[in-house]
Amino acid sequence: MDEWAARLTPDAPSLPADQFHPWVWDAARTFWDSQHYRTAVHAAASAINAHLQAKLGRRDVADDKLVQEAFSDKPAESGKPRLRVPGDATSPTVQSRQRGDLPLGLGSFFAIRNSAAHETGEWTEQESLEQLATLSVLARLIDSCQVSR
Repeated sequence: MDEWAARLTPDAPSLPADQFHPWVWDAARTFWDSQHYRTAVHAAASAINAHLQAKLGRRDVADDKLVQEAFSDKPAESGKPRLRVPGDATSPTVQSRQRGDLPLGLGSFFAIRNSAAHETGEWTEQESLEQLATLSVLARLIDSCQVSR
Protein backbone atom coordinates (compact mmCIF):
# COMPACT_ATOMS: atom_id res chain seq x y z
CA MET A 1 0.00 0.00 0.00
CA ASP A 2 2.86 2.37 0.78
CA GLU A 3 4.36 1.71 -2.64
CA TRP A 4 1.00 2.37 -4.30
CA ALA A 5 0.61 5.62 -2.41
CA ALA A 6 4.12 6.68 -3.41
CA ARG A 7 3.53 5.83 -7.06
CA LEU A 8 0.09 7.45 -7.20
CA THR A 9 1.14 10.66 -5.51
CA PRO A 10 1.38 13.56 -7.94
CA ASP A 11 4.92 14.50 -8.86
CA ALA A 12 4.87 17.89 -7.16
CA PRO A 13 7.03 19.53 -4.54
CA SER A 14 5.86 19.48 -0.96
CA LEU A 15 5.99 22.37 1.46
CA PRO A 16 6.89 21.13 4.95
CA ALA A 17 5.63 23.66 7.47
CA ASP A 18 8.28 22.77 10.02
CA GLN A 19 10.80 24.29 7.59
CA PHE A 20 9.12 27.71 7.67
CA HIS A 21 10.97 30.49 9.45
CA PRO A 22 10.99 29.69 13.20
CA TRP A 23 9.12 32.90 14.08
CA VAL A 24 6.22 31.59 11.99
CA TRP A 25 6.17 27.87 12.66
CA ASP A 26 7.00 28.07 16.37
CA ALA A 27 4.03 30.41 16.88
CA ALA A 28 1.65 28.45 14.66
CA ARG A 29 2.51 24.85 15.57
CA THR A 30 0.24 24.30 18.58
CA PHE A 31 -2.80 25.75 16.86
CA TRP A 32 -1.99 23.88 13.65
CA ASP A 33 -1.76 20.57 15.47
CA SER A 34 -5.26 21.13 16.89
CA GLN A 35 -6.58 22.13 13.42
CA HIS A 36 -7.19 25.76 14.38
CA TYR A 37 -5.72 27.00 11.12
CA ARG A 38 -6.96 30.60 11.15
CA THR A 39 -5.68 31.02 14.70
CA ALA A 40 -2.34 29.50 13.67
CA VAL A 41 -1.98 32.13 10.93
CA HIS A 42 -2.92 34.91 13.35
CA ALA A 43 -0.38 33.66 15.90
CA ALA A 44 2.35 33.60 13.24
CA ALA A 45 1.58 37.16 12.13
CA SER A 46 1.53 38.34 15.74
CA ALA A 47 4.90 36.68 16.31
CA ILE A 48 6.40 38.50 13.33
CA ASN A 49 5.10 41.77 14.76
CA ALA A 50 6.66 41.00 18.17
CA HIS A 51 10.03 40.05 16.64
CA LEU A 52 10.03 43.17 14.47
CA GLN A 53 9.25 45.34 17.49
CA ALA A 54 12.12 43.70 19.38
CA LYS A 55 14.53 44.05 16.46
CA LEU A 56 13.79 47.76 16.16
CA GLY A 57 13.38 48.39 19.90
CA ARG A 58 9.90 49.83 19.32
CA ARG A 59 6.65 49.24 21.15
CA ASP A 60 4.91 52.46 20.15
CA VAL A 61 3.65 51.11 16.80
CA ALA A 62 2.60 47.69 15.58
CA ASP A 63 1.56 45.65 12.56
CA ASP A 64 1.17 47.59 9.30
CA LYS A 65 2.25 50.92 10.83
CA LEU A 66 5.39 49.29 12.18
CA VAL A 67 6.17 47.70 8.80
CA GLN A 68 5.59 51.02 7.04
CA GLU A 69 8.01 52.84 9.31
CA ALA A 70 10.55 50.00 9.36
CA PHE A 71 10.82 49.82 5.57
CA SER A 72 10.43 53.55 4.93
CA ASP A 73 12.91 54.93 2.43
CA LYS A 74 13.43 57.92 4.73
CA PRO A 75 16.62 57.99 6.77
CA ALA A 76 16.46 56.68 10.31
CA GLU A 77 15.41 59.19 12.94
CA SER A 78 15.76 59.27 16.68
CA GLY A 79 13.39 56.58 17.96
CA LYS A 80 12.57 55.47 14.41
CA PRO A 81 15.18 53.01 13.17
CA ARG A 82 14.78 51.51 9.70
CA LEU A 83 15.37 48.10 8.19
CA ARG A 84 17.80 47.91 5.31
CA VAL A 85 18.47 45.00 2.98
CA PRO A 86 22.10 43.94 3.39
CA GLY A 87 24.47 44.57 0.54
CA ASP A 88 25.58 47.41 -1.67
CA ALA A 89 22.83 50.05 -1.49
CA THR A 90 23.72 51.16 -5.05
CA SER A 91 23.07 47.68 -6.45
CA PRO A 92 19.86 47.49 -8.50
CA THR A 93 19.08 44.12 -6.90
CA VAL A 94 19.43 45.47 -3.36
CA GLN A 95 17.38 48.53 -4.29
CA SER A 96 14.68 46.33 -5.81
CA ARG A 97 14.53 44.13 -2.71
CA GLN A 98 14.35 47.19 -0.47
CA ARG A 99 11.44 48.63 -2.49
CA GLY A 100 9.67 45.26 -2.53
CA ASP A 101 9.89 44.55 1.19
CA LEU A 102 7.50 47.37 2.10
CA PRO A 103 4.54 46.30 -0.07
CA LEU A 104 5.09 42.64 0.84
CA GLY A 105 5.04 43.50 4.53
CA LEU A 106 2.01 45.76 4.25
CA GLY A 107 0.13 43.24 2.14
CA SER A 108 0.89 40.49 4.61
CA PHE A 109 -0.54 42.46 7.49
CA PHE A 110 -3.50 43.89 5.58
CA ALA A 111 -4.54 40.76 3.72
CA ILE A 112 -3.38 37.97 6.02
CA ARG A 113 -3.02 39.18 9.59
CA ASN A 114 -6.16 41.35 9.61
CA SER A 115 -8.27 38.60 8.05
CA ALA A 116 -6.99 36.06 10.56
CA ALA A 117 -7.65 38.43 13.45
CA HIS A 118 -11.12 39.61 12.47
CA GLU A 119 -12.81 36.84 10.54
CA THR A 120 -14.75 34.09 12.23
CA GLY A 121 -14.95 30.45 11.32
CA GLU A 122 -12.21 28.11 10.31
CA TRP A 123 -9.98 28.28 7.26
CA THR A 124 -8.92 25.37 5.11
CA GLU A 125 -5.61 23.70 5.73
CA GLN A 126 -4.35 24.52 2.23
CA GLU A 127 -5.27 28.20 2.34
CA SER A 128 -3.72 28.53 5.78
CA LEU A 129 -0.52 26.76 4.72
CA GLU A 130 -0.15 29.14 1.79
CA GLN A 131 -0.62 32.10 4.09
CA LEU A 132 1.95 30.76 6.55
CA ALA A 133 4.36 30.38 3.63
CA THR A 134 3.89 34.05 2.75
CA LEU A 135 4.47 35.03 6.37
CA SER A 136 7.60 32.88 6.41
CA VAL A 137 8.98 34.79 3.42
CA LEU A 138 8.29 38.06 5.23
CA ALA A 139 9.92 36.79 8.43
CA ARG A 140 13.06 35.76 6.54
CA LEU A 141 13.27 39.18 4.89
CA ILE A 142 12.90 40.99 8.20
CA ASP A 143 15.37 38.67 9.92
CA SER A 144 17.97 39.23 7.20
CA CYS A 145 17.74 43.02 7.25
CA GLN A 146 20.10 45.28 9.10
CA VAL A 147 18.85 47.94 11.50
CA SER A 148 19.79 51.49 10.57
CA ARG A 149 19.64 53.89 13.51
